[in-house]
Formats: sequence, structure tokens, C-alpha cells
Amino acid sequence: MTSQRRSLELLQEALVECRRCDRLVAWREEVARVKRRAYRDETYWGRPIPGFGDPDATLILMGLAPAAHGGNRTGRMFTGDRSGDFLYAALHRAGVASQPTSVRRGDGLTLTGAFIVAPCRCAPPENKPTPAELAACRPWLEAELALLDRAHTYLALGKTGYDAVLTLAKKHGDVSGAPAFAHGARGEIPDPRGGGGRAWLFGSYHVSQQNTQTGRLTAAMFDEVLGAALERARR
Repeated sequence: MTSQRRSLELLQEALVECRRCDRLVAWREEVARVKRRAYRDETYWGRPIPGFGDPDATLILMGLAPAAHGGNRTGRMFTGDRSGDFLYAALHRAGVASQPTSVRRGDGLTLTGAFIVAPCRCAPPENKPTPAELAACRPWLEAELALLDRAHTYLALGKTGYDAVLTLAKKHGDVSGAPAFAHGARGEIPDPRGGGGRAWLFGSYHVSQQNTQTGRLTAAMFDEVLGAALERARR
């Protein structure tokens, strides 16, 4: 194991023990205790969710927060819910994911060239972390990205993820030229990891069930943005 991978592993071991936000801790643990009837025989993860993917990734996918009965149940980003079904099917079509489904940790799924993170690592009530909770979680995101030393392209899934990337980039330069969030938005920004470099930010509507089932975000729409982000990431 390389020192980078070991450092990432150690960081994630610390992350899953985080109890910084009282509201989020109470909610994630209550959901894990009460459970959804369909999963009543399962042991919920009920802790913060570390990033998932290829440590040598050049593309970072920035989500929002774990779903109460998805990531908060399974312990992996976008795993065990409809959002994950949509996302991993697209990643598989693009040749990034080893399989089109993400059911549970240990199911054999791997990613190549991509890594999935989120600005909030605990399931929030109504899927809405507060600004204070996002700020409290930001050091974990910064530390994780700092260890993904090949990353230079970001695909934000929703406005919260888009704003999270810009917040980090703003620490390292001027982001006034970045486009406002929109599906298909793209622009060059200061590297959110620092170091004086440049990065690219792409925006997509979130892969939530609310968006995908209403047709606001279709598979074709997402494939187009993902393809553009991957093309940039592979340069």
C-alpha cells in the first residue's frame, strides 16, 4: 500500500467517528435505530460516510449528503437507493464503474479514474444540511481532497455540491468568472486543493429520485455532462 492510500485510509477511519454536529448525530442514529420496515433486519451504518472510489482519480464527483436509508444504511456513497441506481448505471455506461449497481459495501464495485465525495457526510433531516453543518464538515472534505493528488476536474451533482467546490476554490484565487450553477455549466477555476493550479468545474442537476423520476434529469442529459467532464479529466 502506498503512503497516499494509507493516509487516505487513516483519514477515513477518523472521519467515520466524527460527532461534531449534534443535530446530525442525533438524526443519523435515530434513523439507524428505528429503520425503514423494508430494512428492519439490517444493521444500519449510522455514521459519517467517507469518500469512495479510485485514489488516483482525476475526476471528483461532488454530491450533497448521504440518504437516510441509502448511505446512512449501507455506509457507502450513493449506495442502496434510487439516486445510486441512476448514478452508478451512468458511471458503468461511461466505463468508470465496474458494475452498474451499488447495493452494499463489499459487493465488488470499484471505480476507475473517479472518486465520490460530499460536502456533508451525515444524513441530514429532509436532506438539508445547515450552513453551519456544512462549515463544520468542510475540513474533512479539504483533507480528503488534499490526498487525491491527481484530481483536477469536478462534477457537482446539484447546487450545494457546486457551491462547495467554489467555496474551496475561493480560498486559492478569484472565482468571479465561474458560471452560475446550471445543468451543463462548466468553467475553469482555481484548484480547490490549492497549490496555485487550475481545475475545471462542471454542474449537473442532482441525481435525486425527485429529479430523475420527474424527467428534470434524464439519463441522456446526465450522460452528456458526465462525458464532457470525463473528457476533460482524461487530458
